[in-house]
Amino acid sequence: MFIIMVYDVNQKRVAKVLKKGRKYLYWVQNSVLEGEISEVNFKKLKIELEKIINVDEDSVIFYTFRTTKYSKRESMGIKKGGDDNII
Repeated sequence: MFIIMVYDVNQKRVAKVLKKGRKYLYWVQNSVLEGEISEVNFKKLKIELEKIINVDEDSVIFYTFRTTKYSKRESMGIKKGGDDNII
């Protein structure tokens, strides 16, 4: 499956969330990661993030897609992440 992970967390936890996300996904830009991930690794990622975030202050959103066949990615301005994983 393909997922996009978007997060808004307290500054104290930003580096930890980014590091954990980059273990499974590609960094695209500030607070956004994306990539192909297995169901098992997706569950692992969520469990690991639950240990880092404060559910009363932080937010992590996952957009999941079965396939990227009918999707399109368009960007404007500077590129902050890698080009290796363009949809």
